[in-house]
Amino acid sequence: MTRIYRKSGPNTMSVTARNPINENFVARLRQAGLRPTRQRLALARLLFQHGDRHLTAEDLHAEAQAARVRVSLATVYNTLHQFTAAGLLRSVTAEGSKSYFDTNTVDHHHFYCEEDGRLVDIDGSGIRVAGLPPPPNGSKVERVEVIVRLKSK
Repeated sequence: MTRIYRKSGPNTMSVTARNPINENFVARLRQAGLRPTRQRLALARLLFQHGDRHLTAEDLHAEAQAARVRVSLATVYNTLHQFTAAGLLRSVTAEGSKSYFDTNTVDHHHFYCEEDGRLVDIDGSGIRVAGLPPPPNGSKVERVEVIVRLKSK
């Protein structure tokens, strides 16, 4: 049985995780090198329980509020960036400074629907990129991400 600890004022309260789904998220966070705090677990559950998807920090914050998870927008941003750094998410910038977080971390690309801001996955093997210039000295190409912008006819 896993115990999750959260601070409650000057005392620390133990919360026992009995749900197998909760245990999966605890293990996933630990495997990524993250401590399974109450807020991280709640956000992980919202992010990953419905399969692959794309969302903004504001989207996740709204889902958290609707699910009565008490978490600030700043905490949502911090958690999304921690999950991205740990390899649990990918960050996709499709329009200016607007970042989407993608729960699908395998090699793939995206269609970006300009009218509604929706991202749609494109299989990674479906696109070939040719003619890349050599990277500057001391660096290497980590990955190439293609975003195909769509507009209604």
